Amino acid sequence: MKKNNTNALVVLLVTSFVVGFVGPASAFAASPATVNLGAAGNFVILAKTGISTTGSTSVVGDMGLSPAAATYITGFALNLPASSAYSTSALVTGKIYAPGYADPTPANLTTAVLDMQTAYTDAMGRAPDATELGYGNIGGMTLAPGVYKWSTGLTIPTSVTLSGSANDVWIFQVAQNLNISSATNVILTGGAKPENIFWAVAGQTTLGTTAVFNGNILDQTTIVLQTGALLSGRALAQTAVTLDANTVTKPSTSAVPATPAVPATPPSGTSTTATPATPAVPATPASPSNAALKLQLDGLLTTLRSLQARAGQQGAPAPVANFGQQVKALVADLKSGSASSDVKSLQEFLVSQGKGPAAQALGRNGTTMYFGALTRAALAEFQKSVGITPASGYFGAITRGYIRSNY
Repeated sequence: MKKNNTNALVVLLVTSFVVGFVGPASAFAASPATVNLGAAGNFVILAKTGISTTGSTSVVGDMGLSPAAATYITGFALNLPASSAYSTSALVTGKIYAPGYADPTPANLTTAVLDMQTAYTDAMGRAPDATELGYGNIGGMTLAPGVYKWSTGLTIPTSVTLSGSANDVWIFQVAQNLNISSATNVILTGGAKPENIFWAVAGQTTLGTTAVFNGNILDQTTIVLQTGALLSGRALAQTAVTLDANTVTKPSTSAVPATPAVPATPPSGTSTTATPATPAVPATPASPSNAALKLQLDGLLTTLRSLQARAGQQGAPAPVANFGQQVKALVADLKSGSASSDVKSLQEFLVSQGKGPAAQALGRNGTTMYFGALTRAALAEFQKSVGITPASGYFGAITRGYIRSNY
């Protein structure tokens, strides 16, 4: 089995070279069981000591703070009706809970915070498939599902790709700080979903300006989102969460399983290289290595098609004009949470314009009919590049008017 995995990795590296894909790829690992978030999974942001924001932040999902009081939720201009179990904010598409609110909020928050801590312990306690990958630098890599562990901090200076199916799980164990650089993306390919990605961090997690991040952050200390960073997942911090003109969106599918997850059986030995330990796998008609290889190759082919499309656009502007015509016909406002064929038309237009890293990431991930954090980032890039103010990532009358006059 180890020989088969090695052969598959060699094939992947050769294929990566042929299609011009830069950066090492992880060896293959069996997908671990998911991490049970329990009641913490009901929140997109959950913290113990404070939640603060500046700028035009947009949060899609419920927020919770406990044991600190609601006064430690700052920048959201909370609206709390008398004897209410939750407050609201113009910046939050959801409900906001604090321990001083009406029952059953205090008890529910206590349970959620305990479940958050339990989930962190579970994620940190899983047996690793790979340790010290990239010596704490995974920029440019493509990672298969598995458990990855670092005894130091982890940095992502250039975009990293997670390639797997919709049911695959990634768990990252970071003993110190986690930092993703500005304008850098965590890219999902092959059907991978943010709700199945868990970043367990002992130190501080920092998302750089305009970074695009996917997954559930389980942080023992603080989570900081710098200006314009986008998070599709959850920010669950055992101290505070700090925001600055960010978009934070809870995954559309709940990451809370029906029954508690069972930790993966520890492998016989711990790897100190990029090659994960291979668990025993029962005989099946199709080899897991081959399936994982197919997912990796699919991701590489997606990247190749995107590069080819951009190259073709340089000498053939007609497709861009067609996308512009489609968007000119739109009459509805579009924003985070919208879902329709209009959203897909808008995404195709933004990809064709290629105004920045978010548009490029949108092209790599593939267009959908859902307006999420990445769509908003790509739209904001376009608005900023053509002088539309505010560049809020909201598709309304101002943006429609500009496109109708210029495309």
